[in-house]
Amino acid sequence: MVKDMIKTIISGALITAAMFVQAAAAKDVAAKKIPAPWIEGKNYFLIVPSQPTSVSKGKVEVTEVFSYGCVYCNLFVPVMRKLKSSLPANVVINYLPASFNPGEDWPMFQRAYLTAQVLGVADKAHEAMFDAVWKSGELAIMDPKSNRLKTPLPTIEDAARFYARIAGISAADFVATSKSMGIDTRVNQADTVVMRYRVSGTPTLIVNGKYRLDKVSAGGDDETIALVKWLVARESAAPGQAVKAASS
Repeated sequence: MVKDMIKTIISGALITAAMFVQAAAAKDVAAKKIPAPWIEGKNYFLIVPSQPTSVSKGKVEVTEVFSYGCVYCNLFVPVMRKLKSSLPANVVINYLPASFNPGEDWPMFQRAYLTAQVLGVADKAHEAMFDAVWKSGELAIMDPKSNRLKTPLPTIEDAARFYARIAGISAADFVATSKSMGIDTRVNQADTVVMRYRVSGTPTLIVNGKYRLDKVSAGGDDETIALVKWLVARESAAPGQAVKAASS
């Protein structure tokens, strides 16, 4: 009988020890759990409240906040080109021109882009506009000899001549459209959205109206692409997705 009691005690002790070992092992596994590849508040930032998108259900919107007058946006063109080619078919890429640096002619470039958008030639001329500012000098904001800002800076009339040459539209019609109430409204809307996104520099990327990131926060060009793809996959799997903007 004593032997049976001893066996029972030993068996219980062994079971208890096994349970402790399993618990310790589980705790060790949890401690060594592979972390998420990207950290909110460091690599990307939550936009609160999230902003409406302009895409239909099932789509994910990726927006570049930019300016043609921003040299870093010009350098970012190849990254955007590579990003476009690497994203799934449910992603819609669009552009939001900022105006918060008037010293480098950003308000004019913002108005020019929004006018080109209304006239249906913004996408066709997008990269060519960067070239006109930073390569050919047609719309340069910097004097190549002094490396200082030009005086005067390019005007909307100069931009109209560029679009006439690139897209074959009437320069006079472009100027007239750029000074219309409709474009004034779009300018105000763009400024409001940039403010709500809390963008302080360009280029900045917004994913589905919820997440903000840039090259610095991501850690580099390739990291930016990888982070956007990760956030897109996250949004694509989300049941709700972003709220669609109300039609005007």
